[in-house]
Order: sequence, then C-alpha cells, then structure tokens
Amino acid sequence: MPGTPGTDDAPVILSNEPGSFAWGVLANRHPALIQQVRDAFPYGPAQHRSLDALLKEITDGVIQPLAPDAHDQGQWQAWGHEHFGRSWFDVPFLWAESFFYRRLLEAVGYFTVGPWQGIDPFAPFKGAELRGTVVDDELTALDGLTGQPDGDQADALLGASLWGNRADLGFSLSSDATHTGGVDPHLVADDTARLWSLLPTGAGAPVHLVADNAGRELIPDLLLLDHLLRTGRAGRAVLHVKPYPYYVSDATMTDVIDSLRRLGHASGYAAEAGERLWSALATGRLVVDAHDFFRAPLPYSAMPDDLRQDLAEATVTVVKGDLNYRRLVGDRSWAPTTSFADRTAYFPGPVAALRTLKSDVIVGLDPGTLTGLEDSGMPWRTSGTHALVQVRA
Repeated sequence: MPGTPGTDDAPVILSNEPGSFAWGVLANRHPALIQQVRDAFPYGPAQHRSLDALLKEITDGVIQPLAPDAHDQGQWQAWGHEHFGRSWFDVPFLWAESFFYRRLLEAVGYFTVGPWQGIDPFAPFKGAELRGTVVDDELTALDGLTGQPDGDQADALLGASLWGNRADLGFSLSSDATHTGGVDPHLVADDTARLWSLLPTGAGAPVHLVADNAGRELIPDLLLLDHLLRTGRAGRAVLHVKPYPYYVSDATMTDVIDSLRRLGHASGYAAEAGERLWSALATGRLVVDAHDFFRAPLPYSAMPDDLRQDLAEATVTVVKGDLNYRRLVGDRSWAPTTSFADRTAYFPGPVAALRTLKSDVIVGLDPGTLTGLEDSGMPWRTSGTHALVQVRA
C-alpha cells in the first residue's frame, strides 16, 4: 500500500502468556462480560444456550467460525480463516477481541430476525453511566468555561476528551498544567501545541474525529467538536462511530443521540453546546459516519480506499482511545521509542492520537521519559493513570 512504512517486524501481540494484559482480557474480562450481559436482559433459553456455548468455547475450546448463513460470514472468513480451529489465546489479540464481540452479538440474537434483533447488549451499562450523578457534576462544571479565553477553553476541553472516563479528572478546569503552562507528569507525550497549530481560531478546517467509547467519553468528544465549530477552528466536522455495538462501550449513532439528549437535559454551557451540536447536524456542519471498517479486526493501514479518501480531506484526524491507537500504530510489541511519525506514515493526512493508556502498545516515547516510567515500578502501560497526545502533521 502506498505510504505504508517498512516491514512490521515487531512481534504481534498474542494472549498466550499467563499473567499478561492480553491473557487477562481473554481469561477474565470476557467470561465476566458474558455473565454481565446475561444478567442485564431477560434473555430466553436460546440466548442462554448460545452464551453457555460461547463461554465454554473461549475458556477451553477452539475458535469456531460464524454460521454459513451469517450476514458477514464471508468477511470474517477472509479476515480470520487461518485462526479457526485454534485456541483463542494463540491468535492475534486484536483479532481475538474483535471476534469475541462479534460472537457475543450473535449469541444474543443481535443480527437474527426476531425480538432481540438490534438490541444493544451493552445499552444498560452505557445508560447507567449517562444517568449518573457524576455526569451531572461534570456538565455543571462546564459553566466555569464561560468567559474564559479561547485558548484556555480549548485546552480544558481537549483535556476532558483525552481523559474521558477518569472520574478524578473529568472536566477539571483547575489543573495546574492547564492554567500555568506546567507539564502534566501523567502525560507520557504531549503534542498539544502541535495539534492547535493545525487548527488556529478561524481556520475553518475540515476535522475528523474517530470516537472510542460512549457515555462519559463521548460527551467530551462532542463538546470538543462543538468548540472547534463555534470558534471557527473547524468549518466542518465528521464524527466516526461504530456501525453496531463493538467492544463493551464503543460509541454508535444511538449513543451519539443519547449523549446529545443528555446535554439537552442539562443547563447552562452544556445545554447550549447540545443545542449547537443538534443544529450543526441539521445543517451538515457536523456529520456522523459509521463506516463498516471501524468494526474490522484490522490495523488502519489496511483501510479501504473510500475511507482513505474521506480521511484525506481532513486538516487533521483525531483518533480517540486505546483500541483505535492499537489499530493506528499496529497491535505489536514495538520498542516504546519507535517513531510515532514512522508508524503512522501511511495515514492519508495529519493525525492526532488522544489516548489514556490501557494496553501494552506504545510508541513515540522519549528515552528519558521511558526510563522514568520503567523505573517507577508501576503498571503505567495498562493502569489508565497515564495518557498521551501524539501528532503527526
């Protein structure tokens, strides 16, 4: 593919090392999620049998393909024909995670004609988060932005979008790093200034944002887009979401609507932003897209031509979250000092990664930063306590 960097010679991350992060996801998180989904809905005997079979398969069986009549059987056969019949732990972690969620949707009847068709099995978890009092507090705190200079508002909303689901930060507007120009020790890389240099006030740039999670993470993403449009940093924005529920909390169009309504039910700054966003959708200044590729178990270097052409129009594409980062740089055991620019050279335009670290993959670190992190003895790669803003212009 034109523009693709050199050979991917770093090992692909598997899940067969006991005690590793990837192993823990497959061995612990996925079985627990099956039980949570089972408990969240009054599923019938057919769904319970399918969930039982999936649980048995992922714990001590081998990977079974989709049924021959599954609507996307051909796609998954092409994506993973060499993985069927093998242990879930012995195939690439990214593929195994993605196929698990596809199989979970199959088990609960999401794609089957009937009463459970199209019912998001993760909706109760997303809804409970949106209805929580923590969101009330965060939306109220937004009123503190009123009257602040554009630059301070931009940094605060970018920080909220970056940290999304960290309850102790939320929409914090009093960070020393934000207001004094200090360095946040929890940011392992910070290209914020480079990002804003691509989007000066009044630039009217086309901006794309690839969303990650729904709920408390999607709301600040929407608020960031509202700010870009309101200040003219962006003239048009495209928000990319998943075409159907993918991973436990990934954002879909339904989640966008729910988040906009949540803003509309607030007051002050939040309500005004919700109204602006609703209007922007009606006029086409904000567009929501749900390309099928965003649920593929593939790196972004394999994106199809139509998506490549769409992203090529953007002055910058902001890629949110941990899963998107893994797909952006490749889900491999890279040396942490590997160049972020090299790993994203294939991308069809400038790209910015906003990510709270929750998995092993990391590139673009300064050697001194890496030494300090490793010497800390903390699980900084997976704990969600550290984050990054990386930009390749």
